[in-house]
Amino acid sequence: MPLKTRKPLTPGQRGKVTQTNDDITSVKPRKSLVSGLKRRAGRDSSGTISVRHRGGGHKRRLRQIDFKRDKVGVPGEVSSIEYDPNRSARIALIKYRDGDWRYIIAPQGLNVGDEIQAGEGAGIRTGNALPLRVIPSGTLVHNVELKLGRGGQIVRSAGNGAQVLASEGKYTLLRLPSGEVRYVLSECTATIGQVSAPDHKNIKLGKAGANRHRGWRPSVRGLAMAPSDHPHGGGEGRSPIGMPGPKTPWGKPTLGYRTRNKKKASSRFIVRRRGER
Repeated sequence: MPLKTRKPLTPGQRGKVTQTNDDITSVKPRKSLVSGLKRRAGRDSSGTISVRHRGGGHKRRLRQIDFKRDKVGVPGEVSSIEYDPNRSARIALIKYRDGDWRYIIAPQGLNVGDEIQAGEGAGIRTGNALPLRVIPSGTLVHNVELKLGRGGQIVRSAGNGAQVLASEGKYTLLRLPSGEVRYVLSECTATIGQVSAPDHKNIKLGKAGANRHRGWRPSVRGLAMAPSDHPHGGGEGRSPIGMPGPKTPWGKPTLGYRTRNKKKASSRFIVRRRGER
């Protein structure tokens, strides 16, 4: 999926870099697998803003993605590769031999007409979903389960892939895209291959309005606020933040400060944290 630039007829197009749609084979999604998506503008169930700077944006519809890959032993054929406005990767529409239709995250190299399958007996081919214990060491996987039967929770965004390092009895050792090395239950399912759209990280929006279309509202610097609104605020004219390190609007250290709970139960599965050599 190469990148493309446009002839700069406007200032906003001068630095814009977008992806081509050469890999997309269908524009309209399958109606039975699409549902409405309510806009929350960063608010939780109580109406409180829990994520700042969200709101507006283009209307979206939710594609129902099969993260569990529980059609064990039933072959399916790739019917189309489609765009999904709710994620960075492409999605693939699968028609199973029993007549069922489902969407999955499209891995890189999966084409229309390819056959995929889930289950322990499936081959080690791109798009097949298998338990981690039967996947050979060195294989790139995505859509990895963390809890058995819950469905894929990690390694789902564009261009990502986790590498299987070794299977040691009950657990399998994975190297995640962040560099973290951790154990995952060997019975958990993962899909073979790297996620599609690896050039997504090289996209340049070109103008502020492109972010508004995605539902992101402007962010004001803390330094420009009053002291009552942000720890960085206040001072006569342009002034430094007046503290050893930056803080969040609620006074917590930020930009490099480790916020993970040291008592978190899953910490025992982490062999090497990201950023460590």
